Amino acid sequence: MNDNKTNINWYPGHMAKAKREITEKMPLVDIVFEIVDARMPLSSENPMVKEIVKNKPVLVLLNKSTLADKSVTKKWIEYFESIGKFALDIDVISGYNVNKITEYAKEILKEKFEKKASKGIVLQRIRALVIGIPNVGKSTFINTLAKRKAAQVGNKPGVTKSQTWIKISDSLELLDTPGILWPKFENATIARNLALGGSIKDEILPLDEIVSHGLMIMKEYYPELLINRYGITIEENMELIDIFDAIGKRRNCLIKGGEIDYDRVINLVLYDVRNNKLGEMSYERPEN
Repeated sequence: MNDNKTNINWYPGHMAKAKREITEKMPLVDIVFEIVDARMPLSSENPMVKEIVKNKPVLVLLNKSTLADKSVTKKWIEYFESIGKFALDIDVISGYNVNKITEYAKEILKEKFEKKASKGIVLQRIRALVIGIPNVGKSTFINTLAKRKAAQVGNKPGVTKSQTWIKISDSLELLDTPGILWPKFENATIARNLALGGSIKDEILPLDEIVSHGLMIMKEYYPELLINRYGITIEENMELIDIFDAIGKRRNCLIKGGEIDYDRVINLVLYDVRNNKLGEMSYERPEN
């Protein structure tokens, strides 16, 4: 597989149905909350959103920001603002910046509400569509805002399979939707980023390819995370296989004869990345 093109199809029937239903409900929506993963905002941004939401304002919520490299997240917010989008970094688990969302939405919609009021139409409540790819934290986001279990939560793609209006407060109502992915990934790096973060099923890409991608990111941008977690030495001219070997030896992932058990190393690193055992990192950055 080359670094630019791949052909991965993953478009279950319920996602096609969800896209149709969302399109039908858009006239009822004031604003769209698009949740992306702060570690990979572009990879986790759905290209179909623009087609679905058309001219509705979109607030991009960079979730899991406490897991991302803060300096890179700041650049991403500047990037979205530079292309005319609204953006806010949040973390639904810790609650970071979640309390700012309603007020930010009111500010975005201020002009629209004032125009309606001048015509005698008083809008009591913002109606927001919540959209995001699987496993980006969408259902947890809704439950955090609602302060109750209003949406089903799971750590596997495709948990939410229906659309529901959820009253958050007197000033905000959310429309929950299933996680939607585009019909295929034409960029291998995007697919690998999503797989590394657990947003697509592990069966889609080989695990060794996913972990190799993660190790390449860490070697280039975060070698200290590998050093601190595994007690290994990272040198500039190290090959990827050398890093696998070093981790395998330090963690005693060995088979008979002292050979490296690469399957164990792969599962170990993937577990550590997905369970945030290594530290804050971003998988992509605007300048790339």
